[in-house]
Amino acid sequence: MAKIYGVIIIGSGPAGYTAAIYAARSNLSVLMLQGYHVGGQLMLTSEVENYPGYEEGILGPEMMDKFEQQARRFGTEMIAEDVTEVDFSRRPFTVKSDGGEYRAKAIIIATGASAKWLGLPSEKRLQGRGVTACATCDGFFFKNTDVIVVGGGDTAMEEATFLTRYVNHVTVVHRRDAFRASKIMQDRARKNPKISFLMDTEIVDILGDDAVTAVQVRNAKSGEEQKLPVQGVFMAIGHQPNTHLFKGILNMDAAGYIIPVEHTMTNIAGVFAAGDVTDHRYRQAVTAAGDGCRAALDMERWLEGQGEDVDIENWN
Repeated sequence: MAKIYGVIIIGSGPAGYTAAIYAARSNLSVLMLQGYHVGGQLMLTSEVENYPGYEEGILGPEMMDKFEQQARRFGTEMIAEDVTEVDFSRRPFTVKSDGGEYRAKAIIIATGASAKWLGLPSEKRLQGRGVTACATCDGFFFKNTDVIVVGGGDTAMEEATFLTRYVNHVTVVHRRDAFRASKIMQDRARKNPKISFLMDTEIVDILGDDAVTAVQVRNAKSGEEQKLPVQGVFMAIGHQPNTHLFKGILNMDAAGYIIPVEHTMTNIAGVFAAGDVTDHRYRQAVTAAGDGCRAALDMERWLEGQGEDVDIENWN
C-alpha cells in the first residue's frame, strides 16, 4: 500500500518551508512538493535586509537554501516537481505530480504569487540587477538614484511614494492616459516633488549589461521613442496568485487569492493555505513565514481533533 503522509505541503518559499519545519517537528511525516522553481520569489531577489536575524543582510537564494536545510534537518521529504492535479474530495487527499501520486491526511498550500511582468527579454535578464517588483524589499538599494515605476494603480502610487524615501527621482510610466489609482493615492503622489508622470507611454526595452542604465520608451499615440537614463525599474502592474490548480475546488476572490474560512483552513476541512496565496496586501518574506507557522499549527490541532498522533510538545 502506498505511503500516506501526515501532510503534503505544495510549494516552497518562506511559507512552505516554515510550515514544514513546524510540521516535521510534531511527529508527522511531511512531504513537500517544491515545484520546479524552488524557493519562490526570493530566488529572484538579491540582498534581503529586512528579515529578522540577518543583521548584515543575506542573498535571497542563500536564505531559501537555509530554510530548506532546516526543514530537511527535521525529516521533511522534498521533491522538486510541479503538482499537476489534486483530489480533495475525500481523505486521504491525493496529489499528483509529474513523477508520481501521493496521499496525505492534510494539505498545506503555499504556492505563492507571481509578479506580473512586461515580457521583455531584457526584463528577465536584469531581474535582481535593477529590475524588481517590490519597492518595500529593494528600495533601500537604490539610494540617490533615478528610477521608474511601471503601472497606474494604487500599488504604483504607493510604491512611487515609498521610493522617494531613498531615490533622487521617480518617474511613473503608464501606458494609458488616465490612472486607475484612487484619487487619494494619486493626489499624494502628485504632491510629492520627487515624482513625475509619463502617460500614454510603454516600455520598449530595458538597457544595460550587468545593471540597468536606461529604459527605451514609446508614446502609445505618436509612436515617438526616447531613452530615459535610470538605474532601477520597479514593476507595479500587479501580482497573480499561483492558484489556478485549485480553481473550482477552493473558495477564492475575484483575483484568485484563496479565502480561508477558519484561521488558515480553507472551505475544505484539512486543507490549509499560507503565504502569498492568501495575501494580496503585504507579500513579505516575514509575513509569509508567519503564515506558514500558523497553517502548520492549525493543521496539527485539526489532526489532533481527528484523533491523529501529533506531538504538540515540539511546537515551541
